Amino acid sequence: MSQIAIYPGTFDPVTYGHIDLIKRAQQIFPKVIVAVAHNPYKKPLFSVEERVSMLKKGTTGFKRIEVYDFDGLVVNYARKHKAKVLIRGLRMVSDFEYEFQMALTNRKLSPSIETIFLMPQESYSYLSAKLLKEAASLGAKLSSFVPGFVEKALKEKLRIQK
Repeated sequence: MSQIAIYPGTFDPVTYGHIDLIKRAQQIFPKVIVAVAHNPYKKPLFSVEERVSMLKKGTTGFKRIEVYDFDGLVVNYARKHKAKVLIRGLRMVSDFEYEFQMALTNRKLSPSIETIFLMPQESYSYLSAKLLKEAASLGAKLSSFVPGFVEKALKEKLRIQK
């Protein structure tokens, strides 16, 4: 069966946890679309173009991975790309309630699209982009959490905002 999976998210910025989930998804599905949400409600630090670019760079060499941006409902985006599966990451139990609500809402909006939860490697299970942005703003070294080019971009962006 040739299934297309979509891994949607804000990816502000992309972390090793995100990259780990993309690797896991590509082992399961013949095609994975990483869909970068515009989502102005989250007030991302990076523009959608910057986030797409970082994800493309972070997944260089991955097979059957495509990275695009999208606006609007993810189920509409999935239908447009004939995807039947949404990938969502669960890091900690605290993620579950929100992700469960979102999965059930998406199921109600589009019953033919399933949500599959993947867990990252344990060493990335506590990572959050929000926490990394805070740590970066305080001068923390982030090389074990994000690729070097992301750390550099993050620190530069935070320096400009001060």
